[in-house]
Amino acid sequence: MSAHKTALIFGVTGQDGSYLSELLLSRGYRVHGVVRRSSVDNRTRLSSFMGQMTLHDGDLADAGSIWRIIAAVKPDEIYNLAAQTHVAVSFDEPEHTSDINALGVTRILEAVRTLAPRARFYQASTSELFGQGGGDLNEESPMLPASPYGAAKLYAFNMVRIYRKAYGLFACNGILFNHESPRRGGDFVTAKIANFAKTLRNGTWDGQPLTLGNLDAARDWGHARDYAQGMWQMLQADQPDDFVLATGVSKSVRDFVNAAIPGLVWSGQGKDETASQSDGRLIVKIDTALFRPIDVPALRGDSAKARVALGWTPQTDFGALVDEMVG
Repeated sequence: MSAHKTALIFGVTGQDGSYLSELLLSRGYRVHGVVRRSSVDNRTRLSSFMGQMTLHDGDLADAGSIWRIIAAVKPDEIYNLAAQTHVAVSFDEPEHTSDINALGVTRILEAVRTLAPRARFYQASTSELFGQGGGDLNEESPMLPASPYGAAKLYAFNMVRIYRKAYGLFACNGILFNHESPRRGGDFVTAKIANFAKTLRNGTWDGQPLTLGNLDAARDWGHARDYAQGMWQMLQADQPDDFVLATGVSKSVRDFVNAAIPGLVWSGQGKDETASQSDGRLIVKIDTALFRPIDVPALRGDSAKARVALGWTPQTDFGALVDEMVG
């Protein structure tokens, strides 16, 4: 148990924030979450346990709100999961992405350094740091991001390291490869595929094909629930460090489609590729507008360091993940 530690989660309403909140509550933590004010309900993932938490209005673009919340909560552990999370959107909104994903982290670190220097800090980093790097990627692999999202996250990654060394903060970067779940936002490709598969299964398909971008893009896909466990484990270690969390298995978007919608017949090549059911109904087609300006063909992680140092291992394989998302 936590001996009633207090945790503060920035980005608590997202997929990862919901799983992390559940984990911490189960371990006896007092959990506080930071919620960006919105005119629509953005707390649905927390609905089953929100009464056990304390939520605060705040924004990574507003240093004053960060300082106010940290001063009031006095957390033992701080998890920053907040970000502009879409790689494709970062090409359209590079300035906003940089403000939140890079400078927002600096704002938190400054508040921690001043108000809560003994708090343990977790920063949600990303496999997008590696850009187009191939092979089994680990903490020592070259970091050459290929998007404004990745570049902003690399800035934050380095700031965490600098604050750790310069000020002695217990600050960790979790370099998480792709992690999905039934709570994934509907505009992410995995959720888009899973939700489409559900309409086929339950008979509510409107007849319009699923439109996707690069089917050959391959990612190391794990379950967000397993990765939330890894976040917590990082902050329980004796010394702060940076860790890759990954399954070590890479699957393409096409693999994900085939797992979610078995029995498809593929035809064509490249941007003209399609998939149909055995009766000829068109199920998948390509939309070139969904291709990124700089594409990252494949990412696969090597989490050997986390497995040895933290005892962390993913519990959900690719097939089980897809089955859970399709339901």
